[in-house]
Amino acid sequence: MTPTIVVGFFILLQNYLLMQTCYHQILTLSLLLCCRLMLPDDANFMGNVHGGIILKMIEEAGSIIGTRHCNTQNGDRCLAALVRVEKTEFLSPVFIGEVVHVNAEITYTSKHSLEVQVKVIAENILTGAKKLANKAALWYVPCSLQNVDKIMEVPPIKYASAEKEEEGRKRYEAQKLGRMETKARVEEPMPHTVGFSQSSLIHLVGPSDCTVVDFVYGGVAMKLMDEVAGIVAFRHCGTNIVTASVDAINFHRKIRKGCVVTVTGRLTFVSNRSMEIEVLVDADSLVETQTGKYRAVSAFFTFISLDKENKPLNVPPLKIEGDDEQKRFEEGKSRYLQNKARRLAEKERQQ
Repeated sequence: MTPTIVVGFFILLQNYLLMQTCYHQILTLSLLLCCRLMLPDDANFMGNVHGGIILKMIEEAGSIIGTRHCNTQNGDRCLAALVRVEKTEFLSPVFIGEVVHVNAEITYTSKHSLEVQVKVIAENILTGAKKLANKAALWYVPCSLQNVDKIMEVPPIKYASAEKEEEGRKRYEAQKLGRMETKARVEEPMPHTVGFSQSSLIHLVGPSDCTVVDFVYGGVAMKLMDEVAGIVAFRHCGTNIVTASVDAINFHRKIRKGCVVTVTGRLTFVSNRSMEIEVLVDADSLVETQTGKYRAVSAFFTFISLDKENKPLNVPPLKIEGDDEQKRFEEGKSRYLQNKARRLAEKERQQ
């Protein structure tokens, strides 16, 4: 089969599914079925559909059925907000060209929350074979559209038996306890420390990121680095921030298609009006596992803080913790003074 025929087949099939079933088929108020054809953009370079795509479809189905159910009563219109996802089982891989059917059902309601259980069926439309791909349980609370902090009451559902209701109540109590325990374990570092603003971004390198010989474009790496540096700067000062300069960017090794890149940024030095952020890019190949993780790119970005009129603002001082942070701070200060002296010298020459 030629590439043109394959592409044409997918386009025709996608249009058919959009007309027939991409819209949501309502079974009852507590049941929902929706489906979608898996396309190349949904998968990795090996043709396996990303788990995130499936999770997104699961949540969309849960949000639709939860919102619809909670708006069957009088009062403020509301939107079902996701608060917890129980352990999700990925039972079978899903591939490009398969049709994914997402079945969602409301299985329990408390006064202010509801449980939605979801099953994902993958169908090979050429052979008719179907397989159970995923199972998940999600919990939602209805938030008023007039005041998002206001939690609405949930209309009760009818249970098949008293045993089913009791099982749901036990699941409700267990998830409530789990959420409270998790919330108690969350400990935020002190503001204006290196740890408070340090940020990472993980990116799977795909075909669109690469040249014709499957190496990542330098611009792709630099864009990711600037994004992470911007997040670090914003977390530190909480204002509008812009890139002021970038020191020499060192591309140590090539990054190939199929690598997972981890981009990490951390503050190294802060002056009155600027922040120096060290950004490191590490790559780890999913195909050539024997190579291991390696440092691919490194650089120092400088950001400044701006007010509403785009004028420079003072930056909160950096709280240093430990000898390593102190050493990096002194090295950053040295670079800052050298760059400042260089700018003054260039300014004098221009005069």
